[in-house]
Amino acid sequence: MALVRWEPFWSRNALPSINSLTRNMSRLFEDILERDEESSAFGWTPRVEVTEFEDHYQVDAELPGMERKDIKVELNNQILTISGEKHAESEKKDRNIHLRERVFGSFSRSFQLPAHVKSEKINAEYKNGVLTLRLPKVEEAKPKQIEIKVD
Repeated sequence: MALVRWEPFWSRNALPSINSLTRNMSRLFEDILERDEESSAFGWTPRVEVTEFEDHYQVDAELPGMERKDIKVELNNQILTISGEKHAESEKKDRNIHLRERVFGSFSRSFQLPAHVKSEKINAEYKNGVLTLRLPKVEEAKPKQIEIKVD
């Protein structure tokens, strides 16, 4: 860990503090962008939402711009894996790209399923760039209301 000189913003020499702050912020953003470029070289990770309902779990994965044929869902030993590859547009010679923030490449997300999921009844649907998996619960896992009797 490097030692950094502490320069409070409200010091007598406010101008050097502002310059130092600007330098540090620039360095921070450069570090973030470098890490982002490195991670995109090894793939990307789609955003996922896991929700529990009374009778099932639901997994929604954002996979914009992908085709259904490029997405794979597997279940092996109670581990659900969503994987695939998002292909980049072919480079065309008649244009220059000035900024590219879209990510491409392969991805894989895995989730340990609870034992009370009916694995043979899992349903998958892909619509408008969102993969929705419905994971039904077994009957014993569903909450049951117990009536209280009065003597």
